[in-house]
Amino acid sequence: MKHLKSLNRFFVRYAWHLLGGTLFVAISNYFRILQPQMLRNALDLVVDNIGMYQLTQGFENQSKLYDILSQSVFLFGIVVLIAAILMGVFMYLMRQTIIVMSRLIEYDMRKEIYEQYQKLSLAFYRRNTTGDMMSRVTEDVNKVRMYLGPAILYGINLVTLFFLVIYSMMIVSPILTFYSLSLLPFLVIAIYLVSNQINVRSGLIQKQLAELTGAAQETFSGIRVVKSYVQEGSMLENFTLQSENYKQQALGRAKIDNAFFPIMLLMIGASTIVTVYVGGLQVVEGNITAGNIAEFVIYVGMLTWPVTSIGWIASLAQQADASQKRINDFLDLKPEIENQALEKNTSKRLEGSIQFKNVSFTYPDTGMKALKNLDFELKQGQKMAIIGKTGSGKTTIADLLVRMYDCTTGSIEIGGVDIRERDLEHLRRRIGYVPQDIFLFSDTIAANIAFGRNDTVPQTEIETYARYAAVYDDIMNLPNGFETAVGERGVTLSGGQKQRVSIARAFIKHPDIVILDDCLSAVDTNTEQTILGYLQNTLADKTAIIITHRIYGLLNFDKIIVLDDGKMAEMGTHESLLQNKGYYYDLFENQRQQETV
Repeated sequence: MKHLKSLNRFFVRYAWHLLGGTLFVAISNYFRILQPQMLRNALDLVVDNIGMYQLTQGFENQSKLYDILSQSVFLFGIVVLIAAILMGVFMYLMRQTIIVMSRLIEYDMRKEIYEQYQKLSLAFYRRNTTGDMMSRVTEDVNKVRMYLGPAILYGINLVTLFFLVIYSMMIVSPILTFYSLSLLPFLVIAIYLVSNQINVRSGLIQKQLAELTGAAQETFSGIRVVKSYVQEGSMLENFTLQSENYKQQALGRAKIDNAFFPIMLLMIGASTIVTVYVGGLQVVEGNITAGNIAEFVIYVGMLTWPVTSIGWIASLAQQADASQKRINDFLDLKPEIENQALEKNTSKRLEGSIQFKNVSFTYPDTGMKALKNLDFELKQGQKMAIIGKTGSGKTTIADLLVRMYDCTTGSIEIGGVDIRERDLEHLRRRIGYVPQDIFLFSDTIAANIAFGRNDTVPQTEIETYARYAAVYDDIMNLPNGFETAVGERGVTLSGGQKQRVSIARAFIKHPDIVILDDCLSAVDTNTEQTILGYLQNTLADKTAIIITHRIYGLLNFDKIIVLDDGKMAEMGTHESLLQNKGYYYDLFENQRQQETV
């Protein structure tokens, strides 16, 4: 349980919940042990006076004695009822403190993990799968909560109840206490062995369930490919195989699970027989009363579940320890990209030129060298196009400018200041970036466009920028207009519509630097010309970098660079590059011939 020590800070934070819950557990158990004592007194009263009642048969005093006995037994019953009600009240209070504490800690942990996810760099997300990341914030936290709530609750209940019951039993008869509890250790061992097997099987079932869910999710996500390749039969066969494995695992656990209650009932019955037998001998010897036997039988029943729960509590603690280790390892991760700026100012403009000085970059997760000794300068207000084949390093330049990564060697400066020394939030807020891989949230179109702003965006402004991105008419043709929900990852929109919504989202934040990464690849020619016309006007006073596979004649670029295998193959203006008759010239000629056709 060494990894669970990190939870002590939460116990300090919610100390009053824990202390109050412990007190309520103790009080609840005190009223619980009062009930068998009252039953013992009632039974002894009846046994002691039954002979007197029989001797007064035929006398007038018999009815008076009967009334006295019945009233006394009734009063004992009332006391038992009151004790049971008070026990229930304090049981409710103990759950309202300890269980609520576990939920509060669960909330704090999930928020802490989510904040850590937002701090980590892009390289972390490339190395880890979505399922593994989700399991930390869901399954791992849930297992820790089970330790913080039920395990601690039943652990405290076990300790307090065991102490109170053993104390009450020892006062009556140490000998009968020994024999009554002699079988409980065997019960603990048996239940622990069964619980251990159940936990092992449960782990296998969870693993198989993940396989089954993954198979179903993959089929749903790739249903178009499945149908187009007519692979429904093979996918069904694979899913059936996964389902059969899950069924066999579940049946195996059910067989072991069925042994749990028979073992528990066997041990309880054996303990009851030993208690009655030894207790009877003690009654004959005059050491205890008949009521004590009934009292001890109830005590044994009280201890059965707490003692049985030892194995369950141990299992919860082991699972929580393993999950907390994963959580601790995750929280100990340091982001590769850290905000080192002392000045935090997100309101002023991001002015100045962009300069790459001998920049090289190697992806940390793959070892692939994306950029090699790249040098260029772009002055404030200038426009630059980056052209190159797929995999030449174009998108890497955009990622470096918004500090998704830091360059391996060299430096990148904006306004003569290394971007690693600038406030990270300010840097990203003042750059309008439209990535190649468009992502829209499962929200309305209006919310997706306004996502880039922290303030409340008027509807008229959202519509204005939708017009600039040539997507306004498409949106108005949808059933609910701007309030249309786009679905997961924008699945309800076409590729071109998603690109244009993303362009509107970038420009509505009024950026100082604009980076467009192949954001017009999925739009038709007329729409492209409309957007380029707006860009020509709106980019007049902004520094802009456009990454593309095409040559846009409507945009006037101050500089064009051509990348090849991470290195700069060509750099110049449109006219000078055409005179070089290199890759840019070939691209221009091919594009012109296609447009002519």
